[in-house]
Amino acid sequence: MQPQEPNVLILYASYGDGHYQATKALEKSLHERGIRQVKLLDLMAEAHPKLNDLTRFVYMQSYRTIPGLYGLVYNMTKEMKSDKPFAHILHAFGTRRLEEYLKTERPSVVIHTFPQMVMPKLRRKIGLDIPIVNVVTDFDLHGRWLHPAVDRFYVATEEMRREAAAVGIDPNRITVSGIPIKDGFGSAEDDKARPAGRDPHTTAEAAASSSDLHGFAAARTLRTGEPPVPGVTLDPARKTVLLMAGAYGVMLGLRRVCDLLLAQGDIQMVVVCGRNEEMRAALAQQYAGDTRIQVLGFTDRVASLMRMSDCIVTKPGGITLAESLACRLPIFLFRPVPGQERNNAVYLEDQGAAFISRSADELAGQIADLLGDPAKLRAARERAAALSHPNAAGEIADDLITRYMSFRSADISG
Repeated sequence: MQPQEPNVLILYASYGDGHYQATKALEKSLHERGIRQVKLLDLMAEAHPKLNDLTRFVYMQSYRTIPGLYGLVYNMTKEMKSDKPFAHILHAFGTRRLEEYLKTERPSVVIHTFPQMVMPKLRRKIGLDIPIVNVVTDFDLHGRWLHPAVDRFYVATEEMRREAAAVGIDPNRITVSGIPIKDGFGSAEDDKARPAGRDPHTTAEAAASSSDLHGFAAARTLRTGEPPVPGVTLDPARKTVLLMAGAYGVMLGLRRVCDLLLAQGDIQMVVVCGRNEEMRAALAQQYAGDTRIQVLGFTDRVASLMRMSDCIVTKPGGITLAESLACRLPIFLFRPVPGQERNNAVYLEDQGAAFISRSADELAGQIADLLGDPAKLRAARERAAALSHPNAAGEIADDLITRYMSFRSADISG
């Protein structure tokens, strides 16, 4: 039998954008390393499209309108074991569709970026000799990820590794990799460590890698050296707050947050509304006469905006948090929703890299306090740097190739 070219299947879900972003980052890293056959499969959407639409609707509505209930269900099931009846139900959806794919394509490895554990039972059923891998996309570990038949786990933190080991997962099967994010996130310090032949982004960034990087003078140098972002003109003499407003849909208290920050005099803001055109238009009209606030819609230059800023206000989704940490950016989390996002927020706050606020006034006060104290700002940046894994996708891809992607043919019976 001829050896089979490595063939990777990544199973994700469309409940929020983070799982898909992590999936795409892994796909790109695998392609860059010569793994040409990478299939992305939204298993629930393909196997049960109507049910998928319904459950996504219920998920988004509960998340937005009754977050307390969503958080209650999340936390009540957090310790769920894979052998419980409810877990069997959750892990059964999509079995037939996945079985068809496995028998036809014979992948070398199956990666989960969403905890829908159909594979373990299916592997036993059809005698499929194939590694199963989980890539956890939050800073909080839910029991759905911890199936004992999974061969390898990639997690964001050492604390998650210890937590998984405490419930019976072999620690030798757990790698602290960070969360996979797109290329381009990182800081001038990362540029300084690049291999020979890969020059820093600009001479200004290289200069900013000096010992005074954490001061505002160096941050202004970074802003001057970063390639221009369409729609953004910043005053290098002002402290810059990046507010990811689109992450909130319609963020309660958004205008008050902007007004309180602008009232401080030495602060300017970049507000990113994403694809929420109604929000973008309303804010652009309200602040049309104030050059200290720049309002954007969708942009693919988030990494540049993060490096140009002194702190970020966002919701605590795992991907955005990982991107912010990679840019060594202090994070402000406004009214985190109960569930994995609040748990993400509490973890990063405990680590000194993030700050949780429950009102616009508290948020504005926290930002003013941090940006007004160079020592506190430096400490927050250092904590973010300690937690960052800007090359998580590449490191996971390298490890997967080394462990599992020899040129072999999977043996499928039945």
